Amino acid sequence: MHLVLWCFMQWVHVSQSEEVMSLKIVCSDLEGVLVPEVWISVAQATGIEALKLTTRDIEDYDQLMQYRLEHLRKHRLSLADIVKVIESLKPLPGALEFLSWLRSEFQVVILSDTFYEFAAPLMRQLGYPTLLCHRLKVDADGFIEDYIIRQKQPKKKAVKAFQQLNYTVLAMGDSFNDIDMLKEADRGFFIHAPESIRAQFPEFTSTCNYQELKRALVQVHC
Repeated sequence: MHLVLWCFMQWVHVSQSEEVMSLKIVCSDLEGVLVPEVWISVAQATGIEALKLTTRDIEDYDQLMQYRLEHLRKHRLSLADIVKVIESLKPLPGALEFLSWLRSEFQVVILSDTFYEFAAPLMRQLGYPTLLCHRLKVDADGFIEDYIIRQKQPKKKAVKAFQQLNYTVLAMGDSFNDIDMLKEADRGFFIHAPESIRAQFPEFTSTCNYQELKRALVQVHC
């Protein structure tokens, strides 16, 4: 009798361990994946062509941000001016339905190099998913002085932290600043990434739309 009970308890322990280890979390980029590129939208609205450059163009994030801040100062563009543009944006076609499905199947966290001061209007439209990003330093007149990064290598370290919590991490992105996240994840996926980036990193599953990405995620999930 004691042997039967011991065997049963061992089976329960193994089953519970397998269940814990099978938990999956999706870490997703934001801009270009679920919503339009904010800086491109600002460039189009203001006519400041220099602001069209994104993390798809420049790998060094600090270099890109210093370049952006320089042009914001040059053109006297305030945080309120940028937020006004962001408030006019909507999620990419099909993004809300895809995110709703994703959240029904997985735990989901948005890992982005955007800023909380930018993201609020877009998060409201997406149903307020969990977002980990950065903050801006704004002066008394409402102009952006600098940016405050959450931590170095924020996407990669977030993935590592989830893995230490026994999650299998599936990551998806579209730009150079997503590569560390995709490499650290258990599985990495491109969505909407340009060919120039996909060609450099053929090890990641490449998808062009939400239906393709959904099918790829379902295959991993089964």
